[in-house]
Amino acid sequence: MTLERAHELLILQAGFGSFYNGNSAKLILSEVQKEHGQAAVDRLIVECELDRVFDFQPGTRFEKGIAITRYE
Repeated sequence: MTLERAHELLILQAGFGSFYNGNSAKLILSEVQKEHGQAAVDRLIVECELDRVFDFQPGTRFEKGIAITRYE
């Protein structure tokens, strides 16, 4: 998946903003994580305002549709 396509899909999911759309966003970010790395995920979280809509924070990893946050 290209970063442009991921951006389009995440904007769409954020526009709806429901719990189910949050799960879809996690799956999209999982693909981005696998193909483009953490920096791309962090950028998309900020650009698409996923921190505001779904409470995803930069630095959160996404694997197989699961958000993995490391608390220190």
